[in-house]
Amino acid sequence: MGLKDKMLYLYCRHRPSKSHIQMATAFMPSAGYFGAAAFLALVYYTDWKIIAGYIPLYNTKFPKPEEKEKK
Repeated sequence: MGLKDKMLYLYCRHRPSKSHIQMATAFMPSAGYFGAAAFLALVYYTDWKIIAGYIPLYNTKFPKPEEKEKK
């Protein structure tokens, strides 16, 4: 029994019903918001300067490098 046959067996045996598909699609916006909040929490707690520099009000924590004046 090859990998393709095993995957086909699992798909046929555990095929999602219409109600399961409807519940999964209804959950997608909540999952997206949760993922975005988790990403922002990760950036906040790790001080990831590359990303945190673009967050309004939070980017004031990092000083901007001053450019040298040309003479």
